Amino acid sequence: MTGVNNVAAISQVFVEARLSGKRVDIYPGEMPQSMAAAYEIQDAAIALHPFEIGGWKVGRIPLDQVEKLGAERLAGPIFSHQIEHATKGGLVEMPVLPGFAAAEAEMLLRIGKQPLPFLDAATAHDYVDEVRFGLEIASSPYADINLGGAAVTVSDFGNNFGLVLGPEITGWQHIDLMKAKVELFIDDKIVGTGRLADMLDGPFGSVAFVNNLLNERGMTLKPGDWISTGAITGVHEIAVGQTAHASFDKTLTVGCKTIAYNKPQDG
Repeated sequence: MTGVNNVAAISQVFVEARLSGKRVDIYPGEMPQSMAAAYEIQDAAIALHPFEIGGWKVGRIPLDQVEKLGAERLAGPIFSHQIEHATKGGLVEMPVLPGFAAAEAEMLLRIGKQPLPFLDAATAHDYVDEVRFGLEIASSPYADINLGGAAVTVSDFGNNFGLVLGPEITGWQHIDLMKAKVELFIDDKIVGTGRLADMLDGPFGSVAFVNNLLNERGMTLKPGDWISTGAITGVHEIAVGQTAHASFDKTLTVGCKTIAYNKPQDG
């Protein structure tokens, strides 16, 4: 575990930077070297943050870090005030922080009822009541967040700064979601493609992962929570003023435009 003073210092710097829109150039303490230490910092930051959690993001840990960290996925909170519905005929504006920003095409699953303490990918289906295609905005005040390893990513809220809820996938219970092709564009230039079949045990596996992880940390998923289940086409950096569009099976689309976040919000 990380020292108490280190946990307090890191969590306070990240929360204050996120609320004020300030850039963090140097990691504010000793970088965590384990997932336990990283989630300890994240838990302390959640306790300091004034906003309500409306969901959780899931990310895949790079293969070269899996053995050391003993995990294949990571998680971070998504705050309710940063969950937006995509607009029809326009682009929802999504703030990004001055350190790092990226857009990710993701499958978004909503929790419909209180899950059991332990789930697997199969049983997770029973606790999901809505599926949407959307975008995660990954952003951090710390510019080098992706260079320090997955534990560093976890320590700053999993590098999440918002979620765009795109179109609902009706009849998802009877559709083979895994084979559909997903494409992501930045300023109308294609930057990545992928399929859900490439994502470990898929989006429902991500739901099970978050559920089990939270129970280990003394928290639980709640009805209405959104799970952003992981980047389908990769993590694609984006600058202020650029647009991101994603398509699912060439039939569903979602988009947003990034804007600078440079002032505090009221809690």
